[in-house]
Amino acid sequence: MAAKLKKGDKVVVLAGKDKGKEGEITQVMPAKGKAIVDGINISIRHERQTAQSQGGRTPKAMPIDLSNLALLDANGKPTRVGFRMDGDTKVRFAKTTGDAI
Repeated sequence: MAAKLKKGDKVVVLAGKDKGKEGEITQVMPAKGKAIVDGINISIRHERQTAQSQGGRTPKAMPIDLSNLALLDANGKPTRVGFRMDGDTKVRFAKTTGDAI
């Protein structure tokens, strides 16, 4: 099955502590049903000092469930994603406007 959300898509968070925030997907994990969005769901990780790195507290983006994300269409509004056939190719489209993504 084709993925409704892909790397590089602009999305908005629908639920959770970051509700309403927008960002770009940097990584998708389809087996877990999660994605990492740049600047969303930030957690502080404590790292030990090594010969290569200073160590300390570093912010890290944690995965967020795909069901809590909605794609932003060309108008910047959240939308659901559908699929249709354009000739011989399968194309994603925004359900609100009907435009191809």
